[in-house]
Amino acid sequence: MAATPDPAAEDALIPLSALQHHLFCPRQCALIHVEQIWAEDRATAEGRLLHERPDDGRGETRPGLRVARGIAIRSFALGVSGKADVVEFHGAGPGRIGRPFPVEYKRGRPKAHRADEVQLCAQAICLEEMFGITVPEGALFYGATRRRCPVSFDDGLRELTARVAAQARTMIQAGRTPPPLRIPGCRRCSLQDACRPDRLQKPPSVARWLARQLAA
Repeated sequence: MAATPDPAAEDALIPLSALQHHLFCPRQCALIHVEQIWAEDRATAEGRLLHERPDDGRGETRPGLRVARGIAIRSFALGVSGKADVVEFHGAGPGRIGRPFPVEYKRGRPKAHRADEVQLCAQAICLEEMFGITVPEGALFYGATRRRCPVSFDDGLRELTARVAAQARTMIQAGRTPPPLRIPGCRRCSLQDACRPDRLQKPPSVARWLARQLAA
């Protein structure tokens, strides 16, 4: 008999995309997932357009391969839920599900940080939990290069993914937004105006403000 879904566990799941946001910048993650602030710029618009075909839900089948798009996934172990852009089931056929191979679409180019890899690894962990089969690898497709970058879900990446998921879940469930901290990625963030890292990281002191008022 299948286990009865636990509504409390379902409600506790955070968006899978929060892991990428948190690893890139915890404050950005909180602004999006705690304060519900979002702003679109050229980069986010290009990313949305790049996802239009993967998210259209249209699958396809070829000999030994089934391709599913925009499928809902979740992991109670990580505490996340979301959508997978594309999942290829290699070796699929009559009576065979095949081995899941997630493919995540990203605009731009491969990055120095591992946020994209963590997001993809989280998808793999979701698929493992859902299908009861090991998912050893997947790929990131970057719009600027039009190439796939293979990603191996080794122990190090899995540990990083679990750690980031726990940190993001704790922050979001606590409803806590970290203070601003300017990082190199700030100049490319669509939330820079809402975050205001330059002004809020070092706000004017009360003493200087009073001195200016008295001198006026």
